[in-house]
Amino acid sequence: MFARQLCSEGEARGFKCRAVDLQDAVENEDQFSLKNAVTERPDLEDDEEGAAVRGSLADKRFRDEDQRSRAVFLMATYGEGEPTDNAAGFVECLKGRSGIDNIYKVSASSEANGDANGGNEQMLSAGSSISLEDLPQEGLKDPKFMDDVDYAVFGLGNRQYEHYNNMSRFVDAAMERCGAKRVASLGLGDDDDDLEGDFENWKDNILWPALTEKYVKGNIVKREEEEGTELPPSPYLVEYSDEKKATQNGTNKHLDTLQTTSRHYAQALDCPLSAKRELRDPSDPGSTLHMEIDISQHEENLKYVTADNLGILPKNPSSVVESVAKALSYDLDRTFHLAPNPAHGDPAARHQLPFPTPCTVRECLERYCDLTGPPRRSDLKRLASYARDEVDRKALLRMSSREGKKEYKEKVVEAHVGIADIVGRLCKSIACPLEHFVAVCPRLQPRYYTISSSSTVHPTTVHITLALLETERKDGGKFTGLCSGYLAGLEVGDAVRAFVRESTFRLPKQIERPVLMFGPGTGIAPMRAVLQERSHGRKLGEGHGPSVLYFGCKNRTMDYIYRDELEGYREEGTLTELHLAFSREQKEKVYVQHLLAKRAEVTWKLIHEDKASIFVCGAVKMGADVDHTLQDIISQQGGMTREKAKAYLDKMAMAGRFVQELWS
Repeated sequence: MFARQLCSEGEARGFKCRAVDLQDAVENEDQFSLKNAVTERPDLEDDEEGAAVRGSLADKRFRDEDQRSRAVFLMATYGEGEPTDNAAGFVECLKGRSGIDNIYKVSASSEANGDANGGNEQMLSAGSSISLEDLPQEGLKDPKFMDDVDYAVFGLGNRQYEHYNNMSRFVDAAMERCGAKRVASLGLGDDDDDLEGDFENWKDNILWPALTEKYVKGNIVKREEEEGTELPPSPYLVEYSDEKKATQNGTNKHLDTLQTTSRHYAQALDCPLSAKRELRDPSDPGSTLHMEIDISQHEENLKYVTADNLGILPKNPSSVVESVAKALSYDLDRTFHLAPNPAHGDPAARHQLPFPTPCTVRECLERYCDLTGPPRRSDLKRLASYARDEVDRKALLRMSSREGKKEYKEKVVEAHVGIADIVGRLCKSIACPLEHFVAVCPRLQPRYYTISSSSTVHPTTVHITLALLETERKDGGKFTGLCSGYLAGLEVGDAVRAFVRESTFRLPKQIERPVLMFGPGTGIAPMRAVLQERSHGRKLGEGHGPSVLYFGCKNRTMDYIYRDELEGYREEGTLTELHLAFSREQKEKVYVQHLLAKRAEVTWKLIHEDKASIFVCGAVKMGADVDHTLQDIISQQGGMTREKAKAYLDKMAMAGRFVQELWS
């Protein structure tokens, strides 16, 4: 979305723009750019990845008159400071070229959150303790790798996580280490507050002024936005056909045309739900479900390792799909092909389409369009172009503006208003052809669940544990989380479209070492998988080390999920220690970190002497509390400063002995 916005504004400001997915940069197959990269840098002849990245970012055909290239990086941080899947290869390439091995210890030399007067000190995360100037120069591998590239970086992160905006800091530092020249200070966006506002502040107050001053100077010719009934350009064309068929899931035939961030649509497979049961007591008003998905027909493509992640592709409810189709006069049974619009962008570019076709309009709205999540303010601005009523148009533009942020938060985000609500009942004058709607409407993203089964014990089924998300809307109605609601509504035998994603959870190779686990609520999922694995190993005579679990919930009679299993593992000896925190059973709330603090001495021995691995899964707040308690224990029991205690824990994380999988 942000890349599309920069391209649109860039063209209006006199720049020629193209959007490049970083996975495409690493998988660059353009022979001209590859050959030119090797011609200019003969040392890249035996380095396919380096030649591909340089060929893409420093393509001779896109340089200015000074023979320099320009790049703006939009870098999202996933999980605990890691790159997103499509950026992983690029990050590995930059690590090698820049000599920055520890991506968790980098803070860029200049940062901003969109405020032109923003200072560095408020933007540094707890995990960014080494500045660019502190990195050893002898570690540089290729200080001229990007020496003809001017660049800027904006980060998409969430301040609730410890390694806030880690990837943007890394890329900003690594590009400079590779010889590139920074032309605008690093911008950091916080999705826990106002990511879109941070981006707007950065591009309007930092990026565009810097680029205009350096490259355009007084020659800028800014396009004025035209008012009227003419539709804005669409990057896609829709071609309807008479064939009545939907897309085939699980095939790779679409990958060359799909955007790399949409590959899961083609790679996911339909698998039947084989078991489903409620884990909470009937007296609890909430719901936590245990579900088992049969992958026996797709074992090769859906092979998983204990505690991997399962990606689920949810479906919008039929009632929502039909309301949108009615509002926009779509025929749900029509089949169509989506194609790139040759008048919009580079017609020769690969990976341009947002989802696989042919498909029916129903499947498009059901599987690929986010109809119920709150649209961003920039989405409202784009929708305004299709409103025929002036009142509707002005309302959308008002809430999309900086001045309308408060109204947007109240009337859209907090009210759980989605695009289906906007086109179906709030702004009924919107008329949007299908090829425009798929460009404006955000994609429906997969939801990830940590697998709660052992791949050794259950090789043909995948177990997941999920809490049904329900909350009351301001209008008195009920808002249900899209994916949890979709899964809760399935019956045994129904198909679930899913794929496997590798997790950071891995049992220690030295099986005699202890495992220390923290998994309150549905955070128990990977811990259940680990215990299944260790129980199975014990029955085969394997000498596993101690397994210690901290589990928490409200009340032992209501939401102590998997109680029989956990107590069974304790009785058989697989679970050495089971520490339970029931937060609502006494006046003062008790959580897992409180129980941990009481066991400081034995915990330090497990960590320091016995080389225990620590696994934490659950909410970000819980993860931070456990992290801080561990630092307290290491500092007090190990006789070291708080800073050294944190470094000790960071070193464990780098070695794979301290793993957190958290969600906000």
